[in-house]
Amino acid sequence: MNEPHRPVLGQLPPRVRIAPSPTGDPHVGTAYIGLFNYVFARKYGGQFVLRIEDTDQERSTASSEAAILEALRWLGLRWDEGPDVGGPHHPYRQSERLAIYQAHVQRLLASGHAYRCFCGRERLEELRKVQLAEKQDVLGYDGRCRALDPAEAAARAAAGEACTVRLRVPKEEGRVTAFDDDLRGETITIENRLIDDQVLLKSDGFPTYHLANVVDDHLMEITHVIRGEEWITSTPKHVLLYQAFGWTPPRFYHLGLLRNADRSKLSKRKNPVSIFHYRDLGYMPETLLNFMGTLGYSMGGDVERFTIDEMITHFDWARVSPGGPVFDPDKLDAFSGADIRALDVEALLGRISATVLAPERLKGLLAHAQGRIARLDDFIPYVSFAFGGAVDYAPVISHVKAIKGRGRAQLIAILEEYAQEIERDREARSFEALALESFSRGFCQAKGWKPKELFALLRIAVTGRTAAPPLFDTMALCGKDRCRLRIRGMIAALQAEADW
Repeated sequence: MNEPHRPVLGQLPPRVRIAPSPTGDPHVGTAYIGLFNYVFARKYGGQFVLRIEDTDQERSTASSEAAILEALRWLGLRWDEGPDVGGPHHPYRQSERLAIYQAHVQRLLASGHAYRCFCGRERLEELRKVQLAEKQDVLGYDGRCRALDPAEAAARAAAGEACTVRLRVPKEEGRVTAFDDDLRGETITIENRLIDDQVLLKSDGFPTYHLANVVDDHLMEITHVIRGEEWITSTPKHVLLYQAFGWTPPRFYHLGLLRNADRSKLSKRKNPVSIFHYRDLGYMPETLLNFMGTLGYSMGGDVERFTIDEMITHFDWARVSPGGPVFDPDKLDAFSGADIRALDVEALLGRISATVLAPERLKGLLAHAQGRIARLDDFIPYVSFAFGGAVDYAPVISHVKAIKGRGRAQLIAILEEYAQEIERDREARSFEALALESFSRGFCQAKGWKPKELFALLRIAVTGRTAAPPLFDTMALCGKDRCRLRIRGMIAALQAEADW
């Protein structure tokens, strides 16, 4: 197989990438990692590549991919190669590169660096239960199929027996795998006995993340891998793959994870994480980029306000912190308020017209309000629920208490379950009215709740009102992140209610 020329590490210009999975809303963490890749590439005249890692066929969707592209464009993080741009390494969707991965797996099988595994899911689940019960210090595959004769294994696979392909990790006594983390300035070493014989190719012919990631980074000539610190534990697996192929690994930089105020990993269970949430609330893209830049980068002195061009000009890895920065919404609000006040009135009008009062959004709101208002200026108060973030539940909390036969603990539990289950439903995740209604009615039936009771609770949680346009139209108009934020707000209000 012909390999592309690989530049010597340390030579410029660099080639960097981000590789999001299209399995949900575009995440601020993706934007954060994308920002540092983009700035580094622009600083040194390199290329910024966007690759879609869609090998999770059960969860990946075309709409999620489209949302990722839209979010990155809104932020101004323009990629040089990738979907809708092209380039010498097209295609950039892993689902379109299966033949490439399968050919590389054959190379590993031929060289003895990989082997076929016929252990099914039931055996693997039982193995894990035993390992946990016995409190073994090393969890993972026990290597049962490592000793199979390759010719016999190939014959079984050719006869149609289901199998995966695993990496044969060198397990000799004392063997270790090491790599340099250039952001942290240290060499990270792990004993090979702790590294699982990871699956490279699944039984359906799709690669795992680890194989596709390494093959793509090599073939796309990525020189610097800049990603989140959650991948540090996976990097030894990647290094072993580079060694098995006889390739030189890229340089690795692992940025600190974005965190909530309590230092937990930033997640949608505690904070809104969708880029669109912040866009739809009316934050300007340059404000959000500046805010995210301050989370992991210091311009020096007390300078916190800077443009992306200024960050590019002054960028230096010595100014990047590996610590997990706190995503502070209050600080983002302060930045946003200052940027809004810095606009002249005409510019502010243009921004509001393009976002808060965008024609398509207004059209949807008008369609729901038209039959329910008596004067034109009734429109604004009637649809006010569709704007802003948190709502005040004090005026309506008595109506929540009046839901028959449901105590506070039950109300909190059902809201928590609803917020979790809706994310697991492929159709409901679209947040379209019909899909929301279908999911919600099925949820009521499964949980033993009357629809009118749950729907009343949801209406109050989402709007802060006891009466509003049809519930699921209302939820669709508000959007997923605003609804999720308000459901959490209702839970907090119930927990804080002293007079129950």
